[in-house]
Amino acid sequence: MYDRPLTIDQNLSMLAATPSRIAELTAGLTASQFQLLTSPGPGEWSARDVLAHLRACSDMWGKYIIMILSKDHPTFKAMNPTTWIKQTDYCEQAFHPLLQAFTTQRAELLAVLKPLPAEAWSRAATVTGGGKPRERTVRTYAMWLANHERSHFKQLERIANTLRMHP
Repeated sequence: MYDRPLTIDQNLSMLAATPSRIAELTAGLTASQFQLLTSPGPGEWSARDVLAHLRACSDMWGKYIIMILSKDHPTFKAMNPTTWIKQTDYCEQAFHPLLQAFTTQRAELLAVLKPLPAEAWSRAATVTGGGKPRERTVRTYAMWLANHERSHFKQLERIANTLRMHP
């Protein structure tokens, strides 16, 4: 799913649309509904959990994009966003401030990606951790980010609908 090929324009469009799509899916929910942090079922994530997860992924994969663009073929050890999120307070933040921070973070990443010439999307790094070293590119991480976020939209919609049905 994460590897679904995207053109540069598709990638930029999807990345740009994510914050507003999340806002649209959760529009009309009250602060008290978000305070309940209701998940659709036992063991499932709340809207805040999903957003915290997306922010942690954006932190890590966005950081790797910047590292690749900053150095000629860097080598670095990848950190799983699930490990990273435990070092943040994202899961304790209120939904709307978390969405605002995510939106700001996305605007900053897009400010880096939009002006890139096509060849810069092929810049690569050697990534270690979790097995043998692998080559990853700016395009790889941007594609993963866009596809991964899209995969969580139905989940957010289901959560928001649950909150609306049980105010």
